[in-house]
Amino acid sequence: MFEMFFKNWNRKKLKNKKYDFLFDEPKPNEYVCLDCETSGLNPKKDEILSIGAVHIKENKILMRKTFNIFLKPSKHIDAESIKIHHIRQIDLENGIDPEIAIYELLEFIGSRPIVGYYIKFDVSIISKYTKRFIGINLPNETIEVSTMYYRTRKKTSDYEFIDLKFDTILKTLNIPALGKHDALNDAIMTSMMFLKLKDVTPAKTTLYTSWVSNSYIKKTTL
Repeated sequence: MFEMFFKNWNRKKLKNKKYDFLFDEPKPNEYVCLDCETSGLNPKKDEILSIGAVHIKENKILMRKTFNIFLKPSKHIDAESIKIHHIRQIDLENGIDPEIAIYELLEFIGSRPIVGYYIKFDVSIISKYTKRFIGINLPNETIEVSTMYYRTRKKTSDYEFIDLKFDTILKTLNIPALGKHDALNDAIMTSMMFLKLKDVTPAKTTLYTSWVSNSYIKKTTL
């Protein structure tokens, strides 16, 4: 009930009706997995540097349906953040204007549920841009793979410690490690996690909002 209320409230704030499709009922068994590389971990002040995304349909990752772009930042990248995401200023010289990039991303996502690792961070920072350009937060439902993984590993109490680092999940699920801190590679690896976990626990978006403590999930552990 509350979810529908907030969705309708968000929809009323949409400034560009061209993007009303974001509120459509998603097609069954279709998802988008995405990852953002950013200048830092504060969605309010940091910027998106690159976005990688891929479509998932049924139990297949559609490699012909990928999205991979660099965005032009408004200021120079901090040297400390380069150590994490490995994106240099020269890599962004031909970056796309953020407004154009976000419009292209919205077309790619559609109304599909968004799959990711620590996905609330990605959605939060993307929403900073969508709110500026079209007046709304990104309305898509989200699926958190670390929560899916947690539910498959938890054996006793809700307070049992489960290692939710990205590398740990990859290794446990026998997923090959691609080059890390590349947004598209991260999205592809996360897609593989999702498909493996979906076989053992149902992919209901209402179950996988990130209730797991942020102390377990840190973007810096990627």
